Amino acid sequence: MKEMLMNELKEAMRNKEELRKNTITLLRAAILQIEKDDKKVLNDVEMKIVASKEVKKRREAIIEFEKADRLDLVEDLNKEIEVLSKYLPEQLDEQQVREMVKESIRLTGAATARDMGKVMQDLKAKTSGKADGKLVSDIVKELLM
Repeated sequence: MKEMLMNELKEAMRNKEELRKNTITLLRAAILQIEKDDKKVLNDVEMKIVASKEVKKRREAIIEFEKADRLDLVEDLNKEIEVLSKYLPEQLDEQQVREMVKESIRLTGAATARDMGKVMQDLKAKTSGKADGKLVSDIVKELLM
């Protein structure tokens, strides 16, 4: 994935695509920072998780910018998310998440909202980077209530 990012960066620079270049540079910097902090080389799956976290940061920023009525910044962040989405793992749709939650509830024997922690712990590894944590949490709450 690092090689692909570098090639994409070069292509963006050749085509003078400033936003795409900056977004890829930020993603590469985030990956490099984690590698230096953890003193290990990230594999493709871990790099995709980093990309997911970058998208999440931008989605959270969009909410704040909308509250502040900064639509120009919202538009830029949406474009950045579009660029980053190419590097995300394939996302699970709501129906797939719902099925995984039902299976996890069955496996953990969860019956009430107090058992939500068990279910979420079981699902964390299965959905990490593939589904929004809030969506998973909402579905678990809905099915345990």
